[in-house]
Amino acid sequence: MLRLLVVNPGSTSTKFGVFEDSQAVFTETIRHGSEFDGLPDLTSQRPVREALICKELERQHINLASFDAVVGRGGLLHPLDGGVYEVNRDMIDDLSSCRYGTHASNLGGIIAATIAERCGLKAFIADPVIVDEMEPLARLSGWPGIERISIFHALNQKAVARRYAGEVHEPYEELNLVVAHMGGGISVGAHRKGRVIDVNNALGGDGPYSAERSGGLPLFSVMELCYSGSYSLEELKRSFVGQGGLAAYLGTSDAIAIGRRITGGDEYARIIFQGMAYQVAKEVGAAATVLEGDVDAVILTGGLAYDTWITEWVTRHVQFIAPVIVYPGEDELAALAEIVAGALTGLIPIRTYQRK
Repeated sequence: MLRLLVVNPGSTSTKFGVFEDSQAVFTETIRHGSEFDGLPDLTSQRPVREALICKELERQHINLASFDAVVGRGGLLHPLDGGVYEVNRDMIDDLSSCRYGTHASNLGGIIAATIAERCGLKAFIADPVIVDEMEPLARLSGWPGIERISIFHALNQKAVARRYAGEVHEPYEELNLVVAHMGGGISVGAHRKGRVIDVNNALGGDGPYSAERSGGLPLFSVMELCYSGSYSLEELKRSFVGQGGLAAYLGTSDAIAIGRRITGGDEYARIIFQGMAYQVAKEVGAAATVLEGDVDAVILTGGLAYDTWITEWVTRHVQFIAPVIVYPGEDELAALAEIVAGALTGLIPIRTYQRK
């Protein structure tokens, strides 16, 4: 039996859990308030978060020596193939320096490594958001010097793709799938034989609008906003990435609250909500063309996949492509545990990270 400690740091919380043979036996979410006030940078949060994790494990009478490995959420690194990577000095250096960007997930591999070192164990990350398996044609943007890049919900997309493959008793590496992760951000990936060969940049203003992100916007209108003098660069980024989409149109990103408004007869809320599903369906269609129409299944996942209006609206538009499968939610801890357990039992190769 494999026993894993899995850590997933977020901007306002740290989620962690204990897994045995990929099954959760204990999970916890620590909400953060003012404990990071005054800290000079992201890496300075590491000992605070680590101490809180260890304190809770001790309170639960869970011995660090009982684990076989420690797993962290992958952060912002240089582009990588999907899979499992052992945390090494090169990776820690890139994560600690925020060489490729600053995000709380950078702390995942670092915390995993420091806890693992204390116990004489190995630490791993898997399928970080910067997984890049895009083909050359997919990188072309239409302007030299600006390249389309791969930033998407790689962990959950690949986890549900493998789940579907297991249910139909086919290797993931032999299937063609379109996977739409729908949450605070939306990413739609074309999975060909185990590789995501094209996907919209779910963070950088590409693809459908979502609960909190604007998605792709008309270029000239954005240029006019940039030169209007009403916004700074950072204000526009925050608006488009954290306050766009449903939040901008309806004043909330809460799908349940929006659903109540629609039930109460709010026609504007219905149009905006349905418009998001419409854009997801268009992106699914685009991904299907990348796969030349050879699609085994369309998979809808993420928090918004709990909403039957959204899934029914998307399904209505795309069911002609392939069977539509719905896997609601996003359990990142379980996904990390499952793929790393597979690697430790020899089912998936363990890769080595190298600095560039």
